Amino acid sequence: MPIFLRRVSRWLSAAVTPIGALVLTAAFAACSPTYDWRLVTNNDSGYVIDLPAKPSADERDVVIGTMTVRMRMQTAEVDHAVFVVGTIALPDDQAATQQKALAFLRDGLARNVGAPAHARPVDVPLASGGATPGVEMRVSGAAGADRQRRTIHARLVAKGAHVYQVAIVAGHEPPPDQVDQFFDSFKLL
Repeated sequence: MPIFLRRVSRWLSAAVTPIGALVLTAAFAACSPTYDWRLVTNNDSGYVIDLPAKPSADERDVVIGTMTVRMRMQTAEVDHAVFVVGTIALPDDQAATQQKALAFLRDGLARNVGAPAHARPVDVPLASGGATPGVEMRVSGAAGADRQRRTIHARLVAKGAHVYQVAIVAGHEPPPDQVDQFFDSFKLL
């Protein structure tokens, strides 16, 4: 039994009958969330974030215009929603290279669900304080071979020779507090 449930159980047993305490403790245990947030620091890619489950890692090459670059991803899945942090290592830190990569990610996400690639400005925090400009988008549409409805909520940002894609892909978006936990915890190192 988790420690907070033991403490609640002891407190309740002093306040109510033992059977009542057991029933209330079981009710609290049944309501425990499926989200198991953990802080993930990725020094190689330069970010920290809270992920809602133990992450898995993957990487692959992507072609952006004439550049072939490596994209690394950390993913965690909870309640049929996939939480993703993707990082592309660029060959340089030039603004034109960053913009090409950001457009590639933005357009690709929208294309995945057959939606327009509308984005709005957002500040992405730096771990050292302050923020850097990024964009946020939320697109919905039919995706995959089975053409099921998917919503993608994403933030895109460039810093130095890296471009980041922080996204939630789901049939229905998770509760707002879980979405906020994910996006608000992302900080660039």
